[in-house]
This record gives sequence, C-alpha cells and structure tokens, in this order.
Amino acid sequence: MSTAPEAPVSKSNQMLKNCWSCRVISGGGLVLCGAYVFSAARRVMRQGGPTSMGTVAQITFAASLAAWGVVVLTDPVGKGQRKT
Repeated sequence: MSTAPEAPVSKSNQMLKNCWSCRVISGGGLVLCGAYVFSAARRVMRQGGPTSMGTVAQITFAASLAAWGVVVLTDPVGKGQRKT
C-alpha cells in the first residue's frame, strides 16, 4: 500500500506557529475586530433600532472573528498528539 506524501508546510505557516509575538498580534487583532463588530451591532440595538437579520448576522460574524482569534492565540493543532 502506498501512502500519500504529506503536504509541505509553508515557511509563513511554520513561522506563525513558532513566533509567539506573531500569534499574539494576529490573534489579538482578530479578537479586537470581533469586539468592534459586536459593539457596532449592539449600538444599533441600544439606540432603539429594530433587531433585523442583518444585526443577527453581524453578531454571528463578530463571534466567529473572536473565536478565530482565540484559535490563533492558543494554536490547538497538534497539542493532543503525544510525541514519542
């Protein structure tokens, strides 16, 4: 049986995994972007505007941005594998 060769890891992807400050800046920026989008949607609701599907989509997008930022910060890929 032949095994498929592993995909080569790009230099930028490898650098992001090894560089803690790069991950903090990227992940923190994504979390802050999510907070900004959420606050913009919340501001419309606070001013008495109607809650529309657009507002719900904005809040969902803000949550996904923040979650993506947390994933970049924590870098969970390969953490569950035991190295022998």
